[in-house]
This record gives sequence, structure tokens and C-alpha cells, in this order.
Amino acid sequence: MTADLAVAPPEELAAFLAAYPDMAFVDIIFTGLSGTARGKRIRAHELAALYDAGRPLPVSILVADVTGQDCFDTGLVWENGDSDRFARPAPGTLVPTGPSSAMVITSLFEPGGAVCEIDCRAVLARAAAALVADGYVPVVACELEFHLLERERAAGQPPRPARLGGARPTTHGTYGLEELDDAGLFLADLWAAADAAGLPLETAISEYGAGQMELTLKYRADPLRVADDVVLYKRLVKQVARRHGMLASFMAKPFADAAGNGLHLHVSINDAAGNNSFASPAGSPNAPLLYAIGGLKATLAESFAIFAPNANSYRRFRAGSFAPVAASWGIDNRTTSFRITAGPPASRHIEHRIAGADANPYLALAALLAGVHHGLTQRIDPGPPVLGDGYAAAAADPAALPLPGNWFAAVAALEQGSILKNALGAQTIAMFASVKRTEQERYMAVVPPLDHDWYLANA
Repeated sequence: MTADLAVAPPEELAAFLAAYPDMAFVDIIFTGLSGTARGKRIRAHELAALYDAGRPLPVSILVADVTGQDCFDTGLVWENGDSDRFARPAPGTLVPTGPSSAMVITSLFEPGGAVCEIDCRAVLARAAAALVADGYVPVVACELEFHLLERERAAGQPPRPARLGGARPTTHGTYGLEELDDAGLFLADLWAAADAAGLPLETAISEYGAGQMELTLKYRADPLRVADDVVLYKRLVKQVARRHGMLASFMAKPFADAAGNGLHLHVSINDAAGNNSFASPAGSPNAPLLYAIGGLKATLAESFAIFAPNANSYRRFRAGSFAPVAASWGIDNRTTSFRITAGPPASRHIEHRIAGADANPYLALAALLAGVHHGLTQRIDPGPPVLGDGYAAAAADPAALPLPGNWFAAVAALEQGSILKNALGAQTIAMFASVKRTEQERYMAVVPPLDHDWYLANA
């Protein structure tokens, strides 16, 4: 893989329209630094122009905040008149979402034809290409958790789990089969939509929170396509949930007293012959596997704002929550940040358990690959594994590396780091940090009800 982004050829469009002659409209999807999918809905006859010269989008879409507002401090709004760049389709991502509807992933290109430097797909392509250039072929997969919620919610009121099977779930229902039965119609429609779209969607699990689900996306030896799959998948989940009268939320922590939604990143490295370089007997990780974990630990502080990009993201990281609290690793240990998985030696890989489901999948995978690459090339020793309870170990060990404790500390660590600037691009890091600084200012400008409860009479 090179760092240049391929553009889908017109022949791909012709084949698609021949297969779906009743296609009426298509959503063109673009993911900016905030990680929120945005775009336009165009008529089917407009697709030819998209595949020919691209569709104009304002450059400010690259740096819109999570709510869609402009981030003026980035210098990409007024300074250039919010001029257009051109969204061009990614190969293999034009997929149906219904009998007459479809969607397609795009990247943003400069008027001269070069891809925008801070386009998130381009950032991931560079990170993957750096590994490949050194003889390492990354193989990745993603697992995302989400909550099925009632669509109607009064302003200022917390969300409520959706009524599945006629009743609102009140218990955890972890790995529950009745919970899967209750969500059966939703899951059947989701799998059907995924199959029609060519998404490798597999196992469904009822997770630890009431109304919480997780489905797995199959491994691919193409990180860029894996991230595209995540964006397409999240769009399908939300669309299918809407058809069932529900809201599907990938918010990191929608409930204070329940598990949050994680984005678990799985990674291994193949050699040129396609063999897993991490393959090793259970309990005896080999050197490349340990080096990769060492790199992930070494880059964790400066990567954390990417894995946990929002104020709410930091509510996941609590002891006993199945989210990590320290830069730790272990063998088949879900209380650590980096888990070496069980299974046959040939399947050995790292499960990176830090990112929330609210993370930008392109940037999260790029940061993951940058950490792995750093560890492999620098041969970084990760130190000893955690045995048993990782939460207790972190609390008892004064030398344990804590995770950044809050949103502000994480963004500061990202700005102060150097490894990700080299791997993902200094402008990418600067623009991402600028967007987050703007979001922080806007977030802190709101006085929440808790302030009134705590301070109105007591200050």
C-alpha cells in the first residue's frame, strides 16, 4: 500500500448502476477530524460527476467540531474564504442501503488533484504505508459496542434503553440469549443490510449494559478498508435502528452506572509471505509481539486524545468497568490496555482495549499502527505483564503508567508528543488539537444542571 489514495474508477459506477437500475439517491459520506460522518445526498444521475471530477465540499468540513460547528482557530474557515475541495469516491465503498438508496465513502482532494494532507483516510494510508515500507503488513479488525435507546428524549433528561421484545431491559444481560431474541428483528435486518452492502459483519453479542450490543467486523489485511467498513457499519446500524423506532448510540458512556461503548482494535503483523509474525505459543509471546506492545505503551500518552476524543470519553476509564486504567498489558487479560489474545498460535494478536466507540476509526487505527511501528523498529521492551486483576495492580504499583486523567491533559500530551507528529503528520496533529481546544471551550461555556445542584446554595 502506498500513501497515495486510490479513487474509484468510472467502471465501478457503471457496474453498480447495472446491478441496481432502480437506484434513486446516494449519500456521499465524508469523515473529518472529529470522526462524525457528514456529507450530501445526491440523485443517482449525479453520480457520474462524482466519479468524474469529484463533488465540491467546503474545506471547513475537515475541521468541523463534533456538533458540526466551524472551528475558526484552525485557519481553515475565513482565511481562504471556506473554498471548495473535491470529495472523490473510495474504491469498493459504493454500496446499497435499500432497494433505491446507497452510500459511498469519499476522501477530500485539493483542486490540483493531490489528496488533502489532513484527510483522515490519507492519514491512515500513510501510517499503514510506513509499516509496509519496512516489510510489515498490518492486519486489523474492529469491534464496536453501541446502545439501542428510545428515540424520544426530553431536553436535559438522560436516555432510556429501547423497548426490545416489548419491554425495556433493566438488567445487564451479558451474553444473554433472550436479549438476542428480543433484538432479533433488528439484528436480522442489520445482517441483511450488511450482506447487501458487502460488509463482513459476523457475531452478535448482548453486552454488559442494558440494551448494549456488539457485532464483529472480520479481519482484513487492509487497514483503510477496515476503517471504511466501520464508517459504513455505523451508518447502517443507525439507519436500521431508526427504521425500528430506536436510536443507536456509539457514545462512549451514555449511562453513569453501566458499561461504556468501546472500540476494540485488533492487530497483528504479517510478513511478506503472509505469515503472522506474532504467532507464538500460548503464554510465551515472541519478540515482535512484545516490541509492538512496547511501542503501544510508549506512544499511549500522546495517542490518548485520539482514542478518547470527547469530554464524555473519559467517563469510561474506571476500575472494574472493563475499560483500562493504566498503560498495561497481559496475556488473555481484559483488565489491561493491551491484551494478547488466546487461541491457536497462528491467530495470536493484540487486542487494544482503550479506544471508545466515539473515536474516529481512521485516526484510531493510524495511531495504533504508529505505535506498533515505533515498537517494532525501536525494539521496545514493554516490561512485565500484569497477572490477575489489572485494576488492583495499577492501584498498588506507584510505577504504573496512568492514563491521561482528563480531556485537557490528553490534548496537551498530544501536542507535546513527537512520535505521532512524525507518523501522522504535524499538520494533522495541530488541526486535531485545534478542533479539540475549540470543543473544550464550547463545552466549558455551558453551565450544566449539576453546577446548580452543587453550588447554587453551597457556594
